[in-house]
Amino acid sequence: QVQLVESGGGVVQPGGSLRLSCAVSGRSFRHVMGWFRRAPDKEREFVAHIRYNNETTSYADSVKGRFTISRNDAGSTTVYLQMNRLEPEDTGVYYCASGPISTISVRSARAYSFWGQGTQVTVSS
Repeated sequence: QVQLVESGGGVVQPGGSLRLSCAVSGRSFRHVMGWFRRAPDKEREFVAHIRYNNETTSYADSVKGRFTISRNDAGSTTVYLQMNRLEPEDTGVYYCASGPISTISVRSARAYSFWGQGTQVTVSS
């Protein structure tokens, strides 16, 4: 099993920044790490992914240039999502996910086997 614990959510004004963290523990199944979000009354959507071995990344068009995904293996494994120039449309619950390398698109939730409990991000003035 892989355990994922998100943190770093909160309330921020438009234009502000937040950094989300996802602490990863358990057996290795983290070849691909992703961030998804679910806005109120909307379906869960892909935000960003990072491939563990070569740090290849991709982003949803709505966050490209504003969000950055990264990972840190020093000691324990943590995946970050740096969010800058936040907009009200970024409001939602953000989830960290982990999965194996497969033929399923990393933008699909089906590519991920393990999920965190989520952390709330609210962008409001």
